[in-house]
Amino acid sequence: MARPRLFDEERALDAAMRAFWAHGYDATSTQDLCEATGLGRSSIYNTFSSKQDLFRRSLTRYMDMMTGAQLALLADEGRPAVERIRALFAKVVEDDLAQRGNGRSPGCLTVNTTVELAGRDPDIASALDRDLARRLDAFRAVIESARRDGDITSGQDADSLARFLNAVIGGMRVSAQGGADRAALEAIAATAMEALTGRAAPAPPG
Repeated sequence: MARPRLFDEERALDAAMRAFWAHGYDATSTQDLCEATGLGRSSIYNTFSSKQDLFRRSLTRYMDMMTGAQLALLADEGRPAVERIRALFAKVVEDDLAQRGNGRSPGCLTVNTTVELAGRDPDIASALDRDLARRLDAFRAVIESARRDGDITSGQDADSLARFLNAVIGGMRVSAQGGADRAALEAIAATAMEALTGRAAPAPPG
């Protein structure tokens, strides 16, 4: 009879995800993972097979969490489509500020992994491509809806604008990783909204 596991596998996976998020794949050692999860080496390898398997599961967990939250926000038909896009930018800002340590955000594990591993790990590259496709589909849908409402005036096609939106969000995450503050991140978001709508954001009350 198999011995029952004496730890919460989901909690351990979440801890590993945060370790990889903070340090990247190569720079996260097995000892780092033991310290982050509170597990011994044998428990880690018996449960997750290898560091690579643990990373893939951690990345999947991250993408499900982050992309799922974005898609749920963009699918909220209780508000106009353009407001959903604004809300998405606001969420990106708040999420990055909430993750800060020493004045810097860990950025985006998806972006970090694209830079570190996509060029040398086909399985990781495929997972990243699938996640990107989900996000672009949602971005295109909300952009097309906002265009029908007359709120998006850019002459670019929806696919180009979806990729622009994705690139802006990725750039915001990298900027936060570099130490950009709330004002800088909100200025990037406001500039992107102006590019989409052709209207400058209203000035804050003085």
